[in-house]
Amino acid sequence: MGITIAATVFVFSLIVFVHEFGHFITAKLTGMQVDEFAIGFGPKIYSCTYGPTVYSLRAIPLGGFNRIAGMTEEETLNAQSFLNKPVLSRLIVIAAGAIMNFVLAIIILWGIMFTVGTMNVSPDPIVGSVVADSAASQVKMQPGDRIISIGGTAIHKWEDISSAVSKHSHEVVTVTIDRNGTEMKLDMIPKTDTQTDRAMLGVMPVITNQSHSFFESAGMAVQRTGQICQLMIVGIYNMITGSAKADLAGPIGVAQLAGQVASVGFVNLLMFTAFLSINLGILNLLPIPMLDGGYIILLLIEGITRRRMPKRALYYVQMSGMIILGALFLFAMIQDISRF
Repeated sequence: MGITIAATVFVFSLIVFVHEFGHFITAKLTGMQVDEFAIGFGPKIYSCTYGPTVYSLRAIPLGGFNRIAGMTEEETLNAQSFLNKPVLSRLIVIAAGAIMNFVLAIIILWGIMFTVGTMNVSPDPIVGSVVADSAASQVKMQPGDRIISIGGTAIHKWEDISSAVSKHSHEVVTVTIDRNGTEMKLDMIPKTDTQTDRAMLGVMPVITNQSHSFFESAGMAVQRTGQICQLMIVGIYNMITGSAKADLAGPIGVAQLAGQVASVGFVNLLMFTAFLSINLGILNLLPIPMLDGGYIILLLIEGITRRRMPKRALYYVQMSGMIILGALFLFAMIQDISRF
């Protein structure tokens, strides 16, 4: 439980803080008045004032927030108020949160690739390691064994193994291997994984670690972030169109995942943080009212029409956004509870 709490605080604090810092720094750079920048939520533990801004540390160490003056017409507006700044300046400030989430992911991946390197999985059907208490371990299969065939099905590459084994769940199957130039036949009964319901031999491919230069790692980090973005966008589109199952994780699910990943190692937790940071960036840019993406749409409309949306219309837009977000949050929480 302790590691789950610590991992959850680390992940949420970092990605939300970076998101809010993006809004804060661009608001300052565009001449807006920021009344407060806070780390965490809840009661103040410590605060100090520098210029017009109060910098505070809050009791609940999850993320943070900043209050930019003049975000609504109900406030007293001045030359530094958000609403009195040009549309372009407001667009930059609103979009900066999500952009900083992408930047955070790139920096994390860059650091991991440069210091740790990348893992390359060999496509050859050569055993890299044998899982303990598996079907393969019981018949003394060894690292370096090349799998030639399974149940008479020829194996040419590693991905052929899964489909070949699936035909022989809970039955004896003959696996032909090449060990140091000698062909051997091993009879075993594949075990079924309880989570995936797939028959498995219990072998892992050959995995090698490849190091990268500082600048090569930077390019790879940008490329990997783009690939993850693409996969997420396609996944969201498939869920909306119904071609894929809607599978969302709420705060409980994310906390559980953070704890599980942290138990494997800090590098894995950093990878998870980068993935979640990209996720937050994309979700915030969705054209849903109350999210940054919805606000960006309103600003674009204002820039084109040269007029702000009427208060009543804005009220209904915001209410619809609250309903959508509330429904999504409730759905995610139900899924979290069902999984728990």
